Amino acid sequence: MDIDIINEDENPMLHRTDVRFEVVHDEATPSRLSVRDSLAAMLNKDADEVVIHELDTKFGMRKTVGYAKVYESPEHARDVEQDYMLERNKIVADGEEGEEA
Repeated sequence: MDIDIINEDENPMLHRTDVRFEVVHDEATPSRLSVRDSLAAMLNKDADEVVIHELDTKFGMRKTVGYAKVYESPEHARDVEQDYMLERNKIVADGEEGEEA
């Protein structure tokens, strides 16, 4: 899986960078988590700081275009992102660690 960054926009008010990227893959469309981990490694960030919002693959193509938000820290991601998006990206929201008692 090869990732190419198409566009990066700084958003200092929300402590993040908005990233548009393109993934070229050999097999089926890669999972959201595998793309997140690969993008985080490429940008030298922790996986909890990267939130994948969109992955779009055209039928029959081996190319996926995506949109991600890369935060300065996991805390900034938890403060700004909606709960369902944190859940999709397997980022634990504040206070959820010990609530299953």
